[in-house]
Amino acid sequence: MKKLVVAIIALVGLVSCGEQERIVFVDRTELLKEYQGRKDIETKYKDKFEKLDIKKDSVSKALQIEAKDFQDQAKSMSQAKAQEKYNGLMQKQQYWTEQFQNQEYMIGQDSQKEIDTLLKKVKKFIGTYGKEHKYTYILGSNDAGSVMYGEESKDITEDVLKALNDEYARN
Repeated sequence: MKKLVVAIIALVGLVSCGEQERIVFVDRTELLKEYQGRKDIETKYKDKFEKLDIKKDSVSKALQIEAKDFQDQAKSMSQAKAQEKYNGLMQKQQYWTEQFQNQEYMIGQDSQKEIDTLLKKVKKFIGTYGKEHKYTYILGSNDAGSVMYGEESKDITEDVLKALNDEYARN
């Protein structure tokens, strides 16, 4: 009986030694740079900021015209009336400045939420990808240096990127 237990333990030991850990890495910077989902989010919010800039330019031009008209009319106004009109223009300018700052902030917040959601999806995808391909570890390299060197043959960035973009295209 002892010989059987020893033989089983030896067999398990040999089998487990025979299993090679599969460690690979992904260049996170490159993956996110080339991921179509990230590109689409970037385009979406770039368009929103551009539209806001157009609106800001339009309002700015209208305020400039109004200010020039005021300058022309101020010469014939009483000082009290001119001050009242000037204060009104300043309030209008402050109002629009605050409106645009709030809109920029909201667009930035929305963008960050989408990026955070995207990063969670990518992390989950890489976990699933690792299990499907029987990797022991998938390390992430980036500019911070979590992987200082990796054999080129262990870099699966292109494979993961292709699979990630394929899944994105299906959804």
